[in-house]
Amino acid sequence: MQAKEAADRLGITQRILRHYEKVGLLDVRRTDNGYRIYSEADLRRAGRIRDFIATGFSTREILAMSACLSDDADGPCEGGIAQLTEKLAHIDRLRDQLDTRRDAILDRLAKLKAELSN
Repeated sequence: MQAKEAADRLGITQRILRHYEKVGLLDVRRTDNGYRIYSEADLRRAGRIRDFIATGFSTREILAMSACLSDDADGPCEGGIAQLTEKLAHIDRLRDQLDTRRDAILDRLAKLKAELSN
C-alpha cells in the first residue's frame, strides 16, 4: 500500500513515516518510479514504533532495540527488556521529582492561604 493509506491506517502522517525511514527505523520497499510501498509487516513495525514514541521513547532509543520491532524475531527480545526496564526507571525518577515539586507548591499555597486568612 502507498504512504497515504499506510499513514491513515496507523493514525499518523506521511511525514512521520518518512521520518521513521530517515532515522533508520523503517526500510520500505520502493516501486520503480520511487513511490514507497508498505507491506503489512512494515505497518506492524511502524505501529510498534508509533507506540514506543507515544510512551516516551526517542527514535534513538527505539533504534537501539530495533531488533525487537521486527516480525522476524525468534521469541522474546532480551534487549527490549533492558530498554523497557531502563525507561521505566527513568519515568519513576521523573515522577518522584514531580511529586517533590508538587508537594512544595502545595505547602507554599497552604502558607499563602493561611497568611491571607489572618
